[in-house]
This record gives sequence, C-alpha cells and structure tokens, in this order.
Amino acid sequence: MEVLQILHMNKGNGETSYAQNSKFQEKILSIAKPIVDEAVQKLLCSNIAPIGSMGIADLGCSSGPNTFLLISEIIDAIRATRRSSSSFTEFRVFLNDLFSNDFNTVFMSLPAFYNQLKEEHGAGLGSFFVSATPGSFYGRLFPAKSLHFVHSCSSLHWLSQVPYGLDLQAAAKALNKGKIWISKTSPQCVLDAYSFQFHKDFSLFLKSRAEEIIGGGRMVLSLPGRSSSDPSTPECCYQWDLLAHALMTMVSEGLIEEEKVDSFNLPYYVPSEEELKMELEKEGSFIIDRLEAFEIDWDGGAEISVVASGQRVAKTIRAVVESMIESHFGNDIMDDLFRRYAELVADHFSKSRTKLLNLVLSTGLT
Repeated sequence: MEVLQILHMNKGNGETSYAQNSKFQEKILSIAKPIVDEAVQKLLCSNIAPIGSMGIADLGCSSGPNTFLLISEIIDAIRATRRSSSSFTEFRVFLNDLFSNDFNTVFMSLPAFYNQLKEEHGAGLGSFFVSATPGSFYGRLFPAKSLHFVHSCSSLHWLSQVPYGLDLQAAAKALNKGKIWISKTSPQCVLDAYSFQFHKDFSLFLKSRAEEIIGGGRMVLSLPGRSSSDPSTPECCYQWDLLAHALMTMVSEGLIEEEKVDSFNLPYYVPSEEELKMELEKEGSFIIDRLEAFEIDWDGGAEISVVASGQRVAKTIRAVVESMIESHFGNDIMDDLFRRYAELVADHFSKSRTKLLNLVLSTGLT
C-alpha cells in the first residue's frame, strides 16, 4: 500500500464525507483546548523577540469544520493574553496534509472563516495569511526556524507506511491472518513490526519539527493512546477487530477472497505514554510540559440508542479508512461492509461501552 498516495479522509460534504462525520475528532479538540490555551500563553510570555509575525502549522488538517477550529482557538488564546497585541501583528497559518487531501473544500470555506474572525475579534486582530503545505510530516515541510506553534490532532497514529514485511501481498504465508491490524491473535513479529515503524516515524517527526520551530516555540500533539504496555489490548484493538470480523463474514459468503483480508494491514499505531516519553527523551530537542490521558466514548459520548451509536461509529470509521479499503478491495463492497460493521458495533455497545484513550502532549523546544 502506497500510504502517501492513498490515505486521505473522505472528500467533499456528502453523507459519507469526513466533513459530515468528524464529531469524534471535534470532541478531542474540545477536550484538549485548555492544554492548547496554556501552550499559547507560555509561548506569548516567553523571551521570544516580538518579531511581528507568528508562524502556526496544523499538521494533518484534513477538511471540514474542524480544520479552522484550532486556528480559532489559538486566536482566542492570544486575545486572552495581554501581551499578545504587542508581540504579533500578522499570522502565517500553514495547513498541512498529504497530497490527496481535499484542499479545495478547505479553501472554499476560507472566506467564511475570515468573516467569522472579523465579527468576533474586529479589525485590530492583525493580518492572516493562510496557505496549504502538502506532504508527509515524517520529514521536513517548512524552512528552518520559521514556526512558533505546531499542532497536530488525530493524525500521528497514521504511519508513513505499512510495517515492512506486512505489506508484501505475495508473501507465502500471511503473518496477520484474518486481521487488519494488531490483535490478540497476532504473532509477536507483527507487534514488533508495528512498534518499530512507529518509533522510526515519530523520531523523524520530532527531528523535523526541531529544525522548523524557533527556540522557545511550542508544540501540542493529540493522538490515540493506550494505558497498557501490551499493544494488543482490547481498548485500542477492538474497533479494528470488529471491522476485520465484518470483512470475514463477507469472506464466508464468498463476496471477497480471504487472501485479500490476509494481505491488508492498516498503517496505524496506538502508542503508550511511556513510548512517547522514551522517544522524546531519546531525540532530546523537546521538553515535556504536559502529557495528559483522557477517555472518550467510541461514539463521542452521544446520548443515542445503541443502533444509532453503531451507525455513527461506522460512518466515522468509514470517513477515515475508506480510501485505503477501497484501494485494496474495490468500491463495490463499501456500503455492505459498513452496514455489517455498524451492526457489530451496535451489538458490542449492547454489552459493553468500551472507551478509547487519547493522549495530549504539550512540549517546548529547548
């Protein structure tokens, strides 16, 4: 799987689009807002010279209503800090995602965002210059020492590639048979391959940002995490186990080939707090200000029936992974697959309300 070419959230504003099915990610942004506010205030109260222009990067911006939500939160935090008006008069905002991201929809909504800023903050806020920076954040994206604040939400769990050895469709023996990600049935070599790929990618991410952020700059990262040292713990695996189950029911009915399931593995990893700390300490450029963990319901905490919750989760997951599944299995199975998945999730909700863990990391460049 060529992740850089294939991975993108569902485009547009239709029923299965990410724009219409990203309430879960919005919930994460909302919960993490106090940590973002704190990081912005520390930046503005630091000894950074008042250069007049603030560089802000949102890595993995996707498209839809959440895209400009972070920028609005940063502006609110700046306005709440007394010294801000004398520090910055213009803002350079860089929206980053992979090349196949729906940047057209993002920029069509930009005039409405500008109007909202004017209504909320008036003409004295400063000038905004918003641009797209397509490319992988596992590598350099920006000029050296050009950024003051970097943010990424619900993106860093996506790896740069399927771990080596799992992406070989012609392998004589499937290493992760009947599954599409780490599971309790996965052999140790699968767990090790995923862990190795994450640490390699995250290390490169940190090194790249360390070159791009000015001294004293801040970075806030939000991503799924786990509380256990075991990467196959149900808290982070069960969603994908159910999707694999849905695929295997289609195998049993002759709708897709079993080999297709065996050769599909998500480029995805859920780290523990200890793994994040270890890599940060190893790379050495950033000091951890805060590392918080909070639980969130699969459906974002919506007070609806289990059937409606199952459908909501299925739509959320579909908006995120459909591009990869369609590339591997074809478009014809999508509606059937996610109907089955919604039913499996609803059945699970009728027995247990498993929660997901999310980590929020706030750091400063040394």
